[in-house]
Amino acid sequence: MTGDHINKYLFNEELPILFEAGRIAMPLFTLVLAYNLARPNANASGAYSRMTTRLALFGLISSVPFVGLEILFWGWYPLNIFFTLLVVTLVVRLVEQARSRGSILVGLGALAAFVVGGGLVEFWWPAVTIGLGAWLYFKSGNLLGLGASMASCASLWYINGNFWALAAYPLLILLSRINVQAPRLRWFFYGYYPAHLLAIYLIRIPMARAGYEFY
Repeated sequence: MTGDHINKYLFNEELPILFEAGRIAMPLFTLVLAYNLARPNANASGAYSRMTTRLALFGLISSVPFVGLEILFWGWYPLNIFFTLLVVTLVVRLVEQARSRGSILVGLGALAAFVVGGGLVEFWWPAVTIGLGAWLYFKSGNLLGLGASMASCASLWYINGNFWALAAYPLLILLSRINVQAPRLRWFFYGYYPAHLLAIYLIRIPMARAGYEFY
């Protein structure tokens, strides 16, 4: 992710290997989120609520350097990756509520969150479907969910121009087989994402003054 952003924001995407490697980042983060959402009793333990709050908060914080770096439609569109993950979490949360309450109205709310939210965030509906399909698979072993997730990931070809995003699936399997004892850094990604965007933004200032053109 960091290499991809350095390539994009500092080198005008002139380093193909960093661009291709960077396509793995979003699907990988989304799959990890889906796995955490699918944990037993995640909803009952309040995990959905905590994730919703954190993703919204750090999505807003990240918007400051994100808007400064990106050439966005209307100055804000699309919303950054935290909001993509937020939409996944909101839809899953509403689906779980619809199941437990047997409520068609809440189910329609989940559909509305998918349609509206998916249209506002980075990588749009394919990214949200990657997470939702993976959540269904991790939750129940439903292969249709896995298929939908992978098909949506493959559809990112339309955005990325390649299929490197699919490498996130075997990479996740490989990482799950590696047993490394490390402290759980629960807040690391939340802080790292806006911090590294801010660092890149500050680096661009002297580069721009020196005559380097960004596009």
